[in-house]
Formats: sequence, structure tokens, C-alpha cells
Amino acid sequence: MSRHGRTHRPFFRIAAVDKRRPRDGRVIEQLGYVDPIAKDESKQVSLEADRIRYWLSVGAQPSDTVRALLKKHGVLS
Repeated sequence: MSRHGRTHRPFFRIAAVDKRRPRDGRVIEQLGYVDPIAKDESKQVSLEADRIRYWLSVGAQPSDTVRALLKKHGVLS
């Protein structure tokens, strides 16, 4: 997850990133976003499930936070 947004208004992008890059550095592919402040729950999380499954199948390792998010939204079993 890379943090975007402004002070007191966080916005996170979920991305496939080389582990040797910094958190907010260059990404390989954007896979979704999390907007925890959005009032409409359907707009809080957007995930590209097919692309996430692809990256996991080729060996990508999600962070603990992203893993929990994927389980919550049914992308991981």
C-alpha cells in the first residue's frame, strides 16, 4: 500500500511493487485503492481481483494489512 492524500485525509493505493523499492516509490501495476474516509462503503475499497490473483500466483507477497483486506473482501480464501 502506498499512502496518498493530504493531512488528516488518507488515501491508499494497492500496488505490485518490487520489494527493494521504497513504500511510495515506483510501482509495477496499480491493483486497487482504499479510501477509509469515504462515506459510501461501496466506494471505500476497490480491488482488481483477477490481477491480484495473478500477482499472487507468480509469487507476490502481500503485506499483513493487504492480506487482511483481501481476506475480508473474498479475494483470498
